[in-house]
Amino acid sequence: MNVNINKSRLAINKLNKIKTPILCLTAYTAPIARIVDKYANIILVGDSLGPVLYGYKSTRDVTIEMMIKHASAVVKNSKRSLVVVDMPFGTYEKSKNQAFKNAQKILSESGASAVKLEGGESIFETVRYLTKKKIKVMGHIGMLPQSLDGVYKVYGRKKKEKDQLMRDLRFLEEAGVFSIVIECTLESLVNKILHKATVPIIGIGASSKCDGQIIVTEDLLGLTDFSSKFLKKYANIKQIIDQSIQKFFLVFNQKKYPKKKHCYK
Repeated sequence: MNVNINKSRLAINKLNKIKTPILCLTAYTAPIARIVDKYANIILVGDSLGPVLYGYKSTRDVTIEMMIKHASAVVKNSKRSLVVVDMPFGTYEKSKNQAFKNAQKILSESGASAVKLEGGESIFETVRYLTKKKIKVMGHIGMLPQSLDGVYKVYGRKKKEKDQLMRDLRFLEEAGVFSIVIECTLESLVNKILHKATVPIIGIGASSKCDGQIIVTEDLLGLTDFSSKFLKKYANIKQIIDQSIQKFFLVFNQKKYPKKKHCYK
């Protein structure tokens, strides 16, 4: 674990010195991790793996065992990126002791460097407790997927939400997070946040002025059906897979596969 601790400390310190935008991409599997690791500063093993890989309606059905298993694969197949793991719904809300136990379990069993929790003011004591216990924490404010059960909305339209976002930022920074994700939040509000923030702010559907951006890798590859105003797809992998399997299907039905050269003698 000492190697991972040193790696995370160096990587987190480096985030504050990066002049180019911080790139954060998701990975849940070894093949994607090996590719993403070439380009990303941070790899997030997100609980978005529930909808993306398992077809769940929301992220709330994801378990800690699932997160650890996928995070382990990502850590083993990445060399340069900081690996952060989402703490799934139900693993940190009850108490700070529950959160510490589960965060420690995730990091020790997966080898990842940090965890991410959703919320701000409401989890201040928990986050502060974790950071005092030397757990590296990434914050997540704005639209919180774990709170919405699969029905997403833009955050920050109401005055109550605007005021809350400012408080969340202040509380998380005081609690000791090394960076904060802001999701699906009005651009004008995020820009105000950026002037006050003292840690790197990573946006997703937030503002181009953020210190970095995060995106679900399978979404930008066109491997999912997810669509949103903030998402730009750079490929249509699903179509390529479909066409490839269709070609195999035709060859197989014509009994042209396998041929002798595909068999062992």
